Amino acid sequence: MNRTVAIVGRPNVGKSRLFNRLARKRISIVHDQPGVTRDVLSAEITEGSFTLLDTGGLGYKGIDTPTALTAASEEQVGFAIATAAVILFVIDGLEGLTGLDELIATRLRRSKKHVLLVVNKADFNDDKVNLDEAYRLGFGEPIRISAEHGNGEEDLRTAILAKLGPAAEVSTGTKTAADPLCFCFIGRPNVGKSSLGNRLLQSDRLIVSPVPGTTRDAVELPFEFKGRNGKMYPFRLIDTAGIKAATKLASPIEYFSRLRSLDAIQRADVVFLVLDSMEGVTQQDKAIAGEALKERKPIVIVVNKWDLVKAAFKNQKGFAPYKSERDYREKYEKALFDKLYFSPGSPVIFASAVSGQDIDRMLNAAVQLNRTLDKKLPTAKLNQILGYLAERTPPPAIAGRRFRVYYATQTGTRPFRIKLFCNREEKLTEQYRRYLESGVVKEFGLDGCPVYFDLVGKVRDEARGSRGGGNASAEYRDEHGTRETGTIED
Repeated sequence: MNRTVAIVGRPNVGKSRLFNRLARKRISIVHDQPGVTRDVLSAEITEGSFTLLDTGGLGYKGIDTPTALTAASEEQVGFAIATAAVILFVIDGLEGLTGLDELIATRLRRSKKHVLLVVNKADFNDDKVNLDEAYRLGFGEPIRISAEHGNGEEDLRTAILAKLGPAAEVSTGTKTAADPLCFCFIGRPNVGKSSLGNRLLQSDRLIVSPVPGTTRDAVELPFEFKGRNGKMYPFRLIDTAGIKAATKLASPIEYFSRLRSLDAIQRADVVFLVLDSMEGVTQQDKAIAGEALKERKPIVIVVNKWDLVKAAFKNQKGFAPYKSERDYREKYEKALFDKLYFSPGSPVIFASAVSGQDIDRMLNAAVQLNRTLDKKLPTAKLNQILGYLAERTPPPAIAGRRFRVYYATQTGTRPFRIKLFCNREEKLTEQYRRYLESGVVKEFGLDGCPVYFDLVGKVRDEARGSRGGGNASAEYRDEHGTRETGTIED
């Protein structure tokens, strides 16, 4: 049964604010500037069990937005209207009815859908809001609401559920292997994130334009993809705005777009870092990868626009100073890991949204990473590997002493958390930490998955400590101040 509700109206009547109000979270960017929303955003509303869609303003003619983008945005609104079972037609209660409102009303009447007329900004005295002209639209009793302050919210929710009818009972069990794998695209503006998304969706659900910054919100969409075994696998795709450096944000809209992109990283199971095959790895690419690293997310590196590389070698019969496409690929990958050294073993997919090259490999890599995240690391083998790594490359001496691991054990997954009982936390340098992490990743086949060390340092009782070795009573204090005591071999 279709339980989709779309919010529709002209620009700047408060659609995105109403969307956030009903979703009870800040998903859509809210700004006084008209035309901020472009793609169709969605949210699952658990209270009433329906899907809510936010759309761009119909009829927007902003001078700062190219005509092609305006047309694409209106096409997305058409998709939302066609998809929805119920439409919330939002008008501005303070400005009153406009000619554009009447044109939209005509379009909605032709759709033959259930339409609820919502008069927003109706939190003032009655004499400031004239409902008489709203009745002329022919959608029945208008629902007064203030999306900003919440007045009338419950009345609107009740009206929506009355149109949708009772929801079917759904299972509320724990997450299983059959649940969708959620991934997001991150990267600089204009590297082809939305184009890759459309290729995976096999539709034009995401607006694509050569204009940098076309995508502003984080757009979340469910889809299924057929695996090599013929089975259909569920996914959830989050397309994000291009992440600019914080110092280069030119407007509040760009600031909030950045926040939405960073939030998408937190929600994702796997992150796709999209690079431009013709531009190489930039400092900003490195910074963006660092944001995924902060959230301890597994990364798949997607080098997009590989069709341009193929064309360059085909047309020019060479691409100086590289001998062949293979030579270019190998040197690109080496340069990539030289800069993204903190992402050991991440899968690298050389893909093309235009030709569809290796699109299926992207999803296969994400599935493999997601499965690996639940792997259990045998304690004995973990300690054996750490001992081997330390013997192969001893840690640097600091103030005459070296960092030493006495014992290690896995304490968590997603990300992999390993507790290291050691002599002194401060003696583990960042470079040596990366060496140990990459060694664990390689030896256990955790390529692309983050590993995090929780250090538990030893605080010696100087009165009973022994310089000569042997057994000594020791007290450990981890980074959270928790104490653990035991007997160790020094």
